[in-house]
Amino acid sequence: MSEANSLTRRVADAVFRVRPLVLLVFLLGTVAMAFYATQLRVDAGFMKQLPLEHDFMQTFLDYEREFGGANRIMVAVMARDGEMFTPEFFEDFEEVTNRVFFVPGVDRASVRSIFTPNVRFVEIVEDGFAGGNVIPADFSPSPEMFERVRSNIVSSGEVGRLVSEDFSGAMVWANLLERDPSTGETLDYQDVASRLEAIRAEFENEDHSVHIIGFAKIVGDIADGARGVVAYFGVAFLITALLLYWYSGSIWLTVLPLACSTVAVIWQLGALSLLGFGIDPMNILTPFLVFAIGVSHGVQMISGWSAEKMFGGHSAAGLVQSGIPLDDVRPASSLEASKATFARLLAPGSIALISDTIGFLTILLINIRIIQELAITASIGVAIIIFTNLLLLPILLSYVRLRREDRRRRNEYEAAQKPSIIWNTIASFTRPRVALVAIIAGVGLFSFGWIKSQDMQIGDSQPGVPELREDARYNQDARLIADKFSLGTDLISVIAETVPEACTESYAVMEAIDRFSWQMYNVEGVQQVISLPMVAKVVNAGWNEGNLRWKVLPRNNFIMRQNLQDIDTDSGLLNRDCSAIPIMMYTSDHRAETIIRVVNRVRELREEIYVEDLLDFTGPGDVVEGLLEQDDEPCEECLKFRLATGNVGVMAATNEVVENAQTPMLLYVYSAIIILCLLTFRSVMGTLCIVLPLVLVSYLAYSLMAFMGIGLKVNTLPVVALGVGIGVDYGIYIFSRMRSFLREGLTLDEAYMRTLRLTGKAVFFTAMTLAVGVGTWLFSDLQFQADMGVLLAFMFIFNMIGAMLLLPALSRVLLAWKEPVKVR
Repeated sequence: MSEANSLTRRVADAVFRVRPLVLLVFLLGTVAMAFYATQLRVDAGFMKQLPLEHDFMQTFLDYEREFGGANRIMVAVMARDGEMFTPEFFEDFEEVTNRVFFVPGVDRASVRSIFTPNVRFVEIVEDGFAGGNVIPADFSPSPEMFERVRSNIVSSGEVGRLVSEDFSGAMVWANLLERDPSTGETLDYQDVASRLEAIRAEFENEDHSVHIIGFAKIVGDIADGARGVVAYFGVAFLITALLLYWYSGSIWLTVLPLACSTVAVIWQLGALSLLGFGIDPMNILTPFLVFAIGVSHGVQMISGWSAEKMFGGHSAAGLVQSGIPLDDVRPASSLEASKATFARLLAPGSIALISDTIGFLTILLINIRIIQELAITASIGVAIIIFTNLLLLPILLSYVRLRREDRRRRNEYEAAQKPSIIWNTIASFTRPRVALVAIIAGVGLFSFGWIKSQDMQIGDSQPGVPELREDARYNQDARLIADKFSLGTDLISVIAETVPEACTESYAVMEAIDRFSWQMYNVEGVQQVISLPMVAKVVNAGWNEGNLRWKVLPRNNFIMRQNLQDIDTDSGLLNRDCSAIPIMMYTSDHRAETIIRVVNRVRELREEIYVEDLLDFTGPGDVVEGLLEQDDEPCEECLKFRLATGNVGVMAATNEVVENAQTPMLLYVYSAIIILCLLTFRSVMGTLCIVLPLVLVSYLAYSLMAFMGIGLKVNTLPVVALGVGIGVDYGIYIFSRMRSFLREGLTLDEAYMRTLRLTGKAVFFTAMTLAVGVGTWLFSDLQFQADMGVLLAFMFIFNMIGAMLLLPALSRVLLAWKEPVKVR
């Protein structure tokens, strides 16, 4: 007996001597964790979606208070007959504005609609300019007043922004704060979403429709859809139970693995609550993934236990192949079988689960809080499985008594005497020619997967909110607002940082910003650009009877002051001392390719546009000229374009963080697996046999994402780590069992056939069961759950195929001349 086997035997003897105490600890712990799990709260937040250390987010945080963040809600009221100038519409829209104003968490100073005093109009009159509120103080519904309001709306420049281009509806904008100012607590986004939905329910009728978009509404819709996850979990649980009963033929062997996997989920949720964490709606699938991993290891445990109990650790097929009569094999007791199974699976099972845990922990490298919470949630769950499925389950099995055990033994022994086309075909992959063909096919598939994976987008690959179905109400609202209004929620702002008072003292700075704005307006995917110089040019034309020839920036500082005197800081066009001027770019969508195009052009322009290029146009006493005279170096600090604020700016930063972390994360995952396999099996070639199929499936999964249009982002990145973790479980169990048979002196063909009869059968069953379970997600209301169902089913099945077909083929090629075992 090897040193490792001797150690695991001693551990098994020690553990099983205190079986009642272990059961009592688990019972009390489960009751306590169940209590704490009921205290777990749903915890959604906007700030935790941000990669706060990214330089874009530094800009975002620096100017969030002055120019608002990316956390905006928009509520549009539309007249179904296409005419908003009716008493009923204005009455309802005013009330909607008031209701939005008093939603908890709304930054009330940021609320904008034609009824708020911060939305004003300016018009040209004989004496220059006149202006006021869009809705006059003496407003009362009448045809004359409606014509006046229509004129005010046009003069305000809000057509396409707060009012639809065809005057069929109007919109309320509001920014949300991360904390409710009235309570000081973290904002409850589900409560905000429900209040917005209540506004829709109250004001949507046969005359008007209400459309709501924004992060809070996304969270609310996803949370509503996530409640269906519980139902799908129940369906998957039932499917798993039925298939497990069909596989084991015993109620106890069905109930115990499911119970232990459920205990792992309870402990996971309870531990999260104890640690002060909540669970984000975007991470709601994690408990099911922990359950799936638990079932996977549970099936291996009951399969090994059944073999130990009925055939002394052999399969019925192994006895037939060895010519050993059934009567010569003494059935083991439940306790003996449990101790033997615990000792044999402790090392491979622990290594597999530690690999899973490390795989999830590597996601901590991504400095986005929501991803780090997922990593912690999943790692805790997988670590707990080491105790529930490798310790609790064998102890429970030691008390199981199978009815009609002798009949089952005889039936399996007789069935093993019949040839099996399936197992014989799979076992043929250890033969040299078949193995060579399999490896060549694997290389071909890897080449295809690698090439196709280059098409995978980092970020969203589809317009709208890809987490929801295309026909979801939110996506319908987003499409309508995009059609009726020229500006939607997709905004990226570049902050032009300069010296104080530059907007009125420096023509050079304003001209540089204007050139930057014009260049960005001509970028594909940019719908509209708004900046202070653009507004200043319109005002300058107004002071000159609206003549378009005067729609230019004045070089005279006094005229520039006159143009900008009525532009307040609450317009979002400048800060108090005019040292920061946003260039707001509204994009047609937030797809990854659009974001990359816009961001790359910004980076090009900020290298091309310098203030010193415009000194020929700078008047005497110019602030920038004075700064340049003090320093012979180029005055790059006189004007600096900083990326980025707005929701598209957040997405751009997130996409870059995910892209930069993707390769290191995989390297860390595979490095951990390689090190653990080397320590366990002490074989370089054996480790390659386990790892190479995982690499193939990883790239095939990327190619599937590219084919299905699923972008690699916060929600999909963890699937990569999960897929590697599940795959290594299959490979470790198969290789461990095959290696033990090889050390007994069997040939590779014989060893693998017996492995298939024992471990391979359990691997095949587990993969198909889990794939069917997650396959039910295709019918979910959440698109991202349906996508995850497809990806996980793909990875469950193809990791199983890789472990059962490619691993033995690699073993034939690599182990035949490297391993000191009998192979012919």
